Amino acid sequence: RSEARGPAVRNHMRELRQEGVNRRQMAVGLGISMAVIAVDLLTKRYAATTFKSDPIEVIPGVLDFVYTENFGASFSLFQDLGWFLSIAALVAAAIVVNALRQDRPLGEVIAFGLIGGGAVGNLIDRLARGDGLFDGGVIDWIRLPNFPVFNIADSSITIAVVVLLVMAWRSERAAKAVAA
Repeated sequence: RSEARGPAVRNHMRELRQEGVNRRQMAVGLGISMAVIAVDLLTKRYAATTFKSDPIEVIPGVLDFVYTENFGASFSLFQDLGWFLSIAALVAAAIVVNALRQDRPLGEVIAFGLIGGGAVGNLIDRLARGDGLFDGGVIDWIRLPNFPVFNIADSSITIAVVVLLVMAWRSERAAKAVAA
């Protein structure tokens, strides 16, 4: 069986190369996504076993580690619409893979990897933690004052958006400088 898989993988990689896909870029982006997923799932598991019964105040009044389950999105949006958020995560993951097929600056590759990992990390909770399809609660465990409780997946998406905004701002600034 493994002998049959070898040529199939080689043929797929050959097709990607013929389509002009930057394999190194794809590997970096997907590698970042996989790392985010792994860290997210490990920290959620740790939060479920450690903080559920015993929250920890890391920095008094600033940072707590707690256990909560979120059946919606941040700021209590889309409560009990896990199916919608799951479809959005699948679409985001598909967009990320497609975006990584095109040549991009390294910052964008990193950002897309972070978005893909964050989307899939929370999607796994929705799939694995509920009684039905897409109805599981996402484990959140990082609490700051006046902010919704969040997790590593949420953080990676937020960091990615900041990276993309900074890159767009710098690009616009550079274009204005050239035009002046």
